[in-house]
Amino acid sequence: MRRRYGVPVSSDVDPEFRALPLAALAEAALGRARALGAQHADLRVERLVSQGISLRDGTVTGVSDGVSTGLAVRVLVDGVWGFASHVEPTPRVAEAVAERAVEVARTLAPVARERVERAPEPVYAEAVWVSEYEIDPFTVPTREKVELLGERSQRLLASDGVDHVQAGVTQVRECKFYADLAGTTTLQQRVRIDPGLTITTVDPGAGTFETMSTLAPPAGRGWEYLTGTAWDWAGELAEMPELLAEKTKAPSVEPGRYDLVIDPTNLWLTIHESVGHATEYDRAIGYEAAYAGGSFATPDLLGTLRYGSELMHVTGDRTVPHGLATIGFDDDGVATGEWDLVRDGVLVGYQLDRTFAPRLGLERSNGCAFADSPHHVPIQRMANVSLRPDPVRDTTTEELISQVDRGIYVVGDRSWSIDMQRYNFQFTGQRFHRIENGRLAGQLRDVAYQATTTDFWGALAGVGGPSTWRLGGAMNCGKAQPGQIAPVSHGCPSALFRGISVLNTAALDGEEGS
Repeated sequence: MRRRYGVPVSSDVDPEFRALPLAALAEAALGRARALGAQHADLRVERLVSQGISLRDGTVTGVSDGVSTGLAVRVLVDGVWGFASHVEPTPRVAEAVAERAVEVARTLAPVARERVERAPEPVYAEAVWVSEYEIDPFTVPTREKVELLGERSQRLLASDGVDHVQAGVTQVRECKFYADLAGTTTLQQRVRIDPGLTITTVDPGAGTFETMSTLAPPAGRGWEYLTGTAWDWAGELAEMPELLAEKTKAPSVEPGRYDLVIDPTNLWLTIHESVGHATEYDRAIGYEAAYAGGSFATPDLLGTLRYGSELMHVTGDRTVPHGLATIGFDDDGVATGEWDLVRDGVLVGYQLDRTFAPRLGLERSNGCAFADSPHHVPIQRMANVSLRPDPVRDTTTEELISQVDRGIYVVGDRSWSIDMQRYNFQFTGQRFHRIENGRLAGQLRDVAYQATTTDFWGALAGVGGPSTWRLGGAMNCGKAQPGQIAPVSHGCPSALFRGISVLNTAALDGEEGS
């Protein structure tokens, strides 16, 4: 049987990508795989365009541009995977790549310990999905980008106490075409951007320095993120020097147990490390351990593990607007959605792909297959894992702070450490404000909070409402061998945690050095 693969049309998608012979590539690769006996085959054609710009003290230190194009064919032959890729997107090459993928599957068959079963999925013919952004950053001249970053750098350098400014931005446009033997064809494009801005003050006499960085997270947005109203750049630039000056004079924290009100700009990272990685199904069953280790949240505990207090409701989501892991269809051809990972404080779900779904007895995948380039095989990757806000009332951050007699308000992410089972951890932050009798009372320094995952989330005593909910995230979550990098966001409100152990990092550094 000869199948024609229709290619969806969208004028929003990069015209250079649309000009590739996508339908011919699909027909050549999938037709050849079928003829050679593959029961399943899929083709991915990708074009990734990236740019990074960096300035120090208003002077350009680097501009890098990159374009990566290629195709990949993945097959199942008698329950064994085969995979191959190439940089040249032509029908002749696509056919040869399919042959090589089938050859790989047959070569691996004698050593395969198990046969792959995949969850079913409806067919999506000629589907199109484009992420939510206004201005494609690659349509903006590099000169304009440098001028904007330079102007902001000079404005900060003119402030008292600011000795250096590091500014930059990273931008990616990802185009992907997928087709499989079942008849699914999808065309997708998403744009992401990561602004960076850090100011430094130096004390030559003491030989010390201190920094303060923007709280603006990377996002699935376009250039409008740096020029529009999605982030209050004018307000943040105005307050950063004052906050930095206050930080340099702040007292060092006294170790002990404190109530913490944690801002979304810090809590997203704790969610990523203690919930996001822990609920990746491949880690939970010991199938994957690279970079982040395994997980204490094993499948035998599903439905019974008390992960946190009843206020804890965490979802996996591949659809939230502007999320870095948001996409219409994953690299298994699965339409994405939202589902529960932790509900009422109990572990109730995992992130998985079509291969792992049957192992958990699920009828379909929740859309977590992703490869970071056409030359890597898709693996199970993290969704936008997020803590839901207060569903009853729009509790403010100020209201959470008012419930604390002695505590700390934690803002911004910095360093972190967690064990290989995602259980024992320690996190620092950008800045820390002392809370006394329900009010902020100046900054503190040298703060780190420490807990086990279940103790920490068990201490969750209050969550902010929708007005406090914000997406944080990272462009570079690492996993697998060979290593792959994936972008991911985590949404959360401000949250109150009772009786958390706080360490003094300066004292710890002194002990290590003695």
